Parts: sequence; C-alpha cells; structure tokens
Amino acid sequence: MAAPARAILGQGPAEPEEAYPVRAAVYERTGPAAEVLRVTDVPTPEPGPGQVRVRVQASGINPTDVKTRGGLTPRPIDGFQIPHLDGAGVIDAVGPGVPEERIGQQVWVWMAAFGQRWGTAAQWTVVPGRQAVPLPDGVSPELGASLGVPAMTAHHALFADGPVDGQAVLVAGGAGAVGHFCVQLANWGHAAQVLATVSGPAKAQLAKEAGAADVINYHDADAADQIRSAAGGPVDRIIEVALGANLELDLAVSRPGTVVVGYAAEPADPVLPVRACMTANIVLRFMLLYRVPAAAMDQAATDISVALSTGALTLSGLPTRRFALDEIAAAQDAVDRGIGGKVLVIPD
Repeated sequence: MAAPARAILGQGPAEPEEAYPVRAAVYERTGPAAEVLRVTDVPTPEPGPGQVRVRVQASGINPTDVKTRGGLTPRPIDGFQIPHLDGAGVIDAVGPGVPEERIGQQVWVWMAAFGQRWGTAAQWTVVPGRQAVPLPDGVSPELGASLGVPAMTAHHALFADGPVDGQAVLVAGGAGAVGHFCVQLANWGHAAQVLATVSGPAKAQLAKEAGAADVINYHDADAADQIRSAAGGPVDRIIEVALGANLELDLAVSRPGTVVVGYAAEPADPVLPVRACMTANIVLRFMLLYRVPAAAMDQAATDISVALSTGALTLSGLPTRRFALDEIAAAQDAVDRGIGGKVLVIPD
C-alpha cells in the first residue's frame, strides 16, 4: 500500500511520506512564540557546494534566537524560517567540494540559522562545512549543542585582546551560559585568577561548579573590596554582561589598561562617564557575534574543540532543560523568561 501523503511546507501537491521525512519548527512571520511557531513537514534539505547535512540530535536555544523570532532583531524570511543557530548531530551527506570522509562525523554546529532558512530546530539542517565542527570522542550532543553562540562569544570576548595567561579575569554574570564558558575558557587559557560576580547563593554555586576560583555577590556593598582582595589587586580583563549596571564596579577594580568587554545590550543604553573612564585609563570593547570576522570565528571554533578534547569545557554548573520539538513554543518562552541554564530542543 502506498504511504499516506501529507502537505509539505514550501511544496505544492502532497508527496509520499518517504520523500520528505523532515519535521521542523518553522515560522513565516515574527511575533509571539505561541502565535507564529508551528511544527510541520519541510522538504529534505540537500547540501550545496561546500555544505554538509547534519542529522540533528540536539538544538540549543539562545536569547538571540528568541529575539529574532519575536521581531526585536528581524531578518529576512525566505518563505519560512527554521530557528536556532546552535546544535549537534551527525553528518549524513556532503555537497560538492566536501570530502566524503566527513559522512558519519559527530559534530557541533554554529550559526546555522544565520543568513539561511535551515536552523537546527529540525531533524536535519544544512550548513557550510566549516560550521560543522567535529566533536571529540566522548563529548555528548547536549554539550555540543550548548556551545555555538555562548562559547564563541566567550572566546572572542576573552581573547580578542590577546592571551589571558597569567592575568586576573573577572566574569560578570558567571552563572549564565556565556559566563559559564568564559570561566572555563579562561581557566583553559591559563589565567592566573578567574573570578565571577553573581546575584545570589544559588548562582554562586553554579559559577563555582563551572570553575570560578572566587565568586562575589555584586549586590554586596564591599563587592569591589572582595574582588580586589581575591585577585590580589586590580583585575586585567572584565567580561561584562551589563555594562550600564556594573560599570561603576568595573572601574573600581580596574587598573590602567584593563580591558572591559561588553557582549550584551541592556534595555536602556548606559550613560558613559567619560571622565571616570579616562581617569581609569581602561579600554572598552564591544562585540556582536554576527559581525566578528570569519578568521576570528574559525579560530574560536578550533580553540573550543581543543578545549573540549582536554575536558576543559563541560556542562558542570550549567543546568540543561530539554524540550521535545512539539514543545518549541514553550522552550523559546522559557528562554524569553530568563530561565537559568541551557535550554535544548530534541528533534526526535
């Protein structure tokens, strides 16, 4: 008996089920998750020149995925959009110019949904070969899908101004996903001291599990004194999640030449105290992962894989929450609410 037919998004008449087995979360317009996201069938993606197709085992959600779907950072939609930049899975097909030996590789995927419709919230995705990075043996798909945006942001924030070997590094928001990988990559990079700030005891425990040597509650009146005491003086590099809220503290623990790197935007732009920054002689750097040069992204992917192979990057201190593909709206809403840890969608 012939397989039942079903309508396929982006296709005309219904086709046999075997021809298009891909289930995916899609949206065709921006808006609230429950209103625009749905799970449907899409044509099986085929890898083009230089691309690989990945059978997705886990898809990681980041705040940027939620903002894009919600229309806060809108991007063109090519008929439909499958969300999520990050994921992990197994390469099962390659396009022209990609060695067939890559078929069967376990990989972690970065920037999948950027500039194309094939994000990772589906059973399959296609990406340029360089954006599917081999996972070392023994690394779980859950960890692989948690890398991408957080770990590559952490890498660029930490190393864009040179090595951290021998330096004191302060990670603001050490319990978040970016902060988690900042702590672990700073340790991997042989920082002399890795400190983190958090908002309370539960988050302090997570930052310690990630590897922070000292964790300070930034609400404490003597937070600056605690940081300087733990670091043995001023810190050399600060990775900052909320520049406006934390700049006064950052200036208090800086020395001339301290680099403060902001990687997140607050709802209201901060007022920059120019004279205080001049007096402190600090360096301010801002970054947005979408605009980081390709060479720096490739270096980040290489270094992250090396760190993975040594066991330096783990999920310890980064709780994971798993949702089924049919629960995509709830999963994105959880991220939108600021739920702690990492939210993963499992396509099967």
